[in-house]
Amino acid sequence: MLSILIPVYNYSVVRLVRELHRQAEQLFIDFEIIVMEDGSSERLEENRQIDELSFCKYIVLEKNIGRSGIRNRLADMAKYGHLLFLDCDAEVCSAYFVEKYVSFCREESVVVGGTAYDENFNDPDYSLRLKYGRLREARPATLRNKLELNGKSNFSAFNFLIAKSIFNRIRFDETISGYGHEDTLFGHQIHELGFTVFHIDNPLIHKGLDNNQVFMSKTEEGIRNLYFLFQTGRYPFLAKESSLLNSFLTLKKMSLIDFFSWLYQIFRHPLYTNLCSSNPSLFLFDLYKLLYFCHYSKKMTR
Repeated sequence: MLSILIPVYNYSVVRLVRELHRQAEQLFIDFEIIVMEDGSSERLEENRQIDELSFCKYIVLEKNIGRSGIRNRLADMAKYGHLLFLDCDAEVCSAYFVEKYVSFCREESVVVGGTAYDENFNDPDYSLRLKYGRLREARPATLRNKLELNGKSNFSAFNFLIAKSIFNRIRFDETISGYGHEDTLFGHQIHELGFTVFHIDNPLIHKGLDNNQVFMSKTEEGIRNLYFLFQTGRYPFLAKESSLLNSFLTLKKMSLIDFFSWLYQIFRHPLYTNLCSSNPSLFLFDLYKLLYFCHYSKKMTR
């Protein structure tokens, strides 16, 4: 019935797996949990405890094959008809987490459970990631489904169920290297096949957060990746899927890229200071991303 698939990179997943295993056993369903280390060098001995649990497999890959590759490999190993993908840095916050997904295992479906954040965690070193997550990601299912109906994809690979028959027609694009946007492409392919992503209120708490400096670095990497993907010409739909890319292309039509690149050089440091402060502005975060995109594109076209 259900294959629970968890890619891992240098993170302890014993607590997560034990809770998922406990819930699945109580439902008396056919299930398996496959945990795969993607070239990890830490927490390996701790995570080996997973092998002691029934219906669980713990696999260590010596070489890192990337966010897309590891998910495809897990899907290939799965023996059941529905795949529940979960990121390793998650915590179960409902006693009915697995049960809510099982009700969708009788049909071809794609279901996204959502993301939540620990209300008691307010470390200022993580202020930007927390604010972004709570205001942009931790949305109720009613809002996410409404956005989906309006053509604004909200697909996230952090916590989702998909029929294996659908997954095998899509798979994650392993040509994507670096951080960001494999979710965007996967979600687009779901719609291209004529399937609808259905959102439910069944979140996991996102625990493995990046501090402000790391989150900014990953944001910049994601922007560079977005620019590269669009420049290949293979993903023209990205202009509609990404509001950032759409804004960039609008500025390009208005011949304002040089000006915005200049603004980035002038205001980069004060913007960065705000975004790494205890009370960052998401408006300034969006502005920073657009300025950085313009600056990077100019750099790449010199």
